Amino acid sequence: MLATLIPLFDHNTNVCAYSIFAQKENFLLNPRMLGVGRYDGASNIEGMEIVENMGLNTISDDKMVFIEMNNVSLFSDISGQCTAPHDKLVLLIDKDIPPEEKYINRIQELRGDGYKFAIRKLPVNQFENYKEILKMVDYVLLNHKKIDITKAKVYFSRMYPNVKLVAVNVNSKDDFEVLREGGGYDVYEGDFFRTPVKHGEEEIAPLKANYLELLNIVNDVDFDLSDAADIIGRDPALVISLLEMVNRMTVNAGITSVRHAAAMLGQKELKKWINTAVTKELCADRPSEIMRVSLIRARFAENLSVVFEMAGLSSELFLMGLFSVLDVILEQPMAEALEMVKVSKEIRQALVDKTGSFAPVYDFILQYENASWQEVSRQMVLMNINENTIYKAYVDALRWYKELFEIKHK
Repeated sequence: MLATLIPLFDHNTNVCAYSIFAQKENFLLNPRMLGVGRYDGASNIEGMEIVENMGLNTISDDKMVFIEMNNVSLFSDISGQCTAPHDKLVLLIDKDIPPEEKYINRIQELRGDGYKFAIRKLPVNQFENYKEILKMVDYVLLNHKKIDITKAKVYFSRMYPNVKLVAVNVNSKDDFEVLREGGGYDVYEGDFFRTPVKHGEEEIAPLKANYLELLNIVNDVDFDLSDAADIIGRDPALVISLLEMVNRMTVNAGITSVRHAAAMLGQKELKKWINTAVTKELCADRPSEIMRVSLIRARFAENLSVVFEMAGLSSELFLMGLFSVLDVILEQPMAEALEMVKVSKEIRQALVDKTGSFAPVYDFILQYENASWQEVSRQMVLMNINENTIYKAYVDALRWYKELFEIKHK
């Protein structure tokens, strides 16, 4: 199985939900799945299986989750496949579910059980035919490039006032700003939140400069633990985080200072912790999804090191993933952002030029998180990679990310 999470944002770029996009089979290895075979076992809903296996909090931190449905799975035992609260699940349908009585009745039944509904890929000329279904959906996903939102806003506010409109394929910050200012949409989905920065600010804020100094120290070939500890000591948030980490790893260690805590971790673990913790702090004034992308990419890249026969470079791949949105975090073009931290030539080549030995791993991660399953499948066939290996690597990254934020609550 392959699966990824696509975030949906509100006007303030806060994540309000995630869509699970999953593919159970590699269609390039199983061509019959491209035909009627794709309905084999269709009553088993991959998205539900993922939520049930991982837990809703691991996936969405108690946010709503959109799960794809088809005309077969809609009639399956949905509550039996997933025990998550019904009001947190949004069943996502499309025009392949016709506005016929049996489907209308089933949607009405599921709504009575507490499930929410969303519909996508519905042509404008079919709105009237789908009016009985549109009366029951909570979200309508619209391709903002193919619809006049002014007219759509009037139509939906008059005909379906309780429906929230979702703009999909919002792939630039300019598009997002125009759509947000124009009104009409309630939720947005697309790459706009991680669009590469082309022009940077003239100065980096003093606090961020402090963090960058720390990154430069620990990413040097042979850094001094004491130098790193002294900079950590300037920031209460980092001190608290460091002590929590050390206390998790040791019992009754009697930590007496920041330098002592740094020594307890050792150079290798301290370097990894600092890169992770500092990235979290650098993201403090960015949309929360930026931090999530950075950290999940880091762990995913580290996990993929074995798959790409680079096990000895797992730490470097971790950094590549971690710094893959450094341009967005620092609001500087990537080449300039990487000048502020000490990274290897391989990381720079991958993130700036999309070349070098790390580039295939980076490209694979981007294709995977965008649910470009055909390209992901093609690459897996070429490298003879099993899809379950990739799925486990991604799920581990999600769980690791969740655990990072559980430390403070223990």
